[in-house]
Amino acid sequence: MNSHLRHRRVWVAAACFALLALADMRGSLAHATDVPEPLGYRMKAFRADVPKTLAGATVIGTKEAEALWRRKQIVFIDVLQRIPKPANLPEDTVWRDKKRHNIPGSYWLPNVGFGRLPPSGAAYFRDHLHRLTQGDPSRAIVFYCLDRCWMSWNAAKRAMEYGYSNVHWYPQGTDGWSAASLPLEEKLPEK
Repeated sequence: MNSHLRHRRVWVAAACFALLALADMRGSLAHATDVPEPLGYRMKAFRADVPKTLAGATVIGTKEAEALWRRKQIVFIDVLQRIPKPANLPEDTVWRDKKRHNIPGSYWLPNVGFGRLPPSGAAYFRDHLHRLTQGDPSRAIVFYCLDRCWMSWNAAKRAMEYGYSNVHWYPQGTDGWSAASLPLEEKLPEK
């Protein structure tokens, strides 16, 4: 192999490693902003920069989330909202739910990350948390949705207020997971 071709291959390999390192750094810093934690819940504009922290919870990145997922000893909960079929649609209207792909083995509890939950939403969240943790408030839980999504922050905060003590927040969600070429699977919400 001539030296010109060898140098070109070395340069291409170095550039690839630099791009991978930059992508990994961007992925782990995508949620790192100077946004302060609110005193209560985020009430609107749920797709916006999020804080670096959530008091009382462990904030994890994609590498930590993957390691926890591979151990299969932690409950992953997706809280992305689901838009319901409007009640006033004509009978002959075809309605197709938007597909949701999430981290394999996760449970999808839609709409529990809003700032305010109606009593039925709060009961749905509490009942499923109890079921998924087998009634153990110290069982480890990871909450996520999308990158820059306050719904997972709100849901994790709410779970801690319900008495859950081993809460993890994965702010990059399925966007960070997918960017790391990790598998996703189509899910339906828990009933």
